[in-house]
Amino acid sequence: MTGPHQPPRPATTAAAVPHTYLGVDVGGTKIAAGLVSADGTLLTSLVRPTPAAQGPTAVLDAIAEAVRELPGHQSAEGLGIGTGGVIDRASGVVLSANDLLPRWAGTHLSRELSARLGLFVVADNDANVFALAEQTYGAGRGCRSALYVSVGTGIGGGLVVDGRLVRGAHSTAGEFGHIAVPEATGRSCNCGRTGHLEAVASGPAMTARFRELTGHADVHDLRQVVALAEEPGRAGSGGDAARAVLAEGAGALGRALAGLVSTVDPERVVIGGGVATVGDAYWRPLTEAFVAELLPGPSGLRPVVAGLGPRAAVVGAAALVLEDRR
Repeated sequence: MTGPHQPPRPATTAAAVPHTYLGVDVGGTKIAAGLVSADGTLLTSLVRPTPAAQGPTAVLDAIAEAVRELPGHQSAEGLGIGTGGVIDRASGVVLSANDLLPRWAGTHLSRELSARLGLFVVADNDANVFALAEQTYGAGRGCRSALYVSVGTGIGGGLVVDGRLVRGAHSTAGEFGHIAVPEATGRSCNCGRTGHLEAVASGPAMTARFRELTGHADVHDLRQVVALAEEPGRAGSGGDAARAVLAEGAGALGRALAGLVSTVDPERVVIGGGVATVGDAYWRPLTEAFVAELLPGPSGLRPVVAGLGPRAAVVGAAALVLEDRR
């Protein structure tokens, strides 16, 4: 689909390299941009700081400049943008966003970047972009239905049904981090409410819970918590508290995912994001809780680790252009 503010794709010339696509991941601290081939190969990439404090116009200018710096960008067939917030996929407008990108809500990403770059531009939420990357090139490739969850600073994801990413009537499908779970009762979520999965199962939430239980103020990374959980028992080491925190947070995620499996019955469940690779002390309670809640039909299903790692953000953004052409 071509939105109302998007120019038509330029015709491929003899001198152009066929079938390359631009992808940009926009976060509160960095902009990652890359040129991607049709088979998902990241041909070239770069990272630049996000001038978030200067407002949306400065961020849009920085995105455009990053794209222009990429060798081969002139031959690309389009640009895909992945960013935090709720994005209207059809128009490329940011419907809502958090404080990491001040005044980002209301920004017309597709229109503004098309005007700056003369490219076809499409935009979507970064969790949808992760799901699209894994569905197209990663751990869910070939599946007709799959559940994708990204666990990091927050928790988001995407749902694929009949080979297509579901976005929902209000562009909020896949906001799995905002499922209410009993383990998070009374705990504040990044959305401003309490009791959501993200408030107990995200990386920062589990790390903060460990500090609260132990008083170890120097622990700021979940990998530290996992390392302590995997140590043989030693008095005062924090291992017991670390195991309890992971059992609570990862267990809550596992139970929530099993509930989603009962709802949509996917072929595969894929977990990515920074938390997904922290270690067995995280995966064990997650998988055990997940399996314990499964119905007999999908009882053989197990969550798997995403296949693309940090490449997913840029590769998935570029895949938005391919998705638009289907």
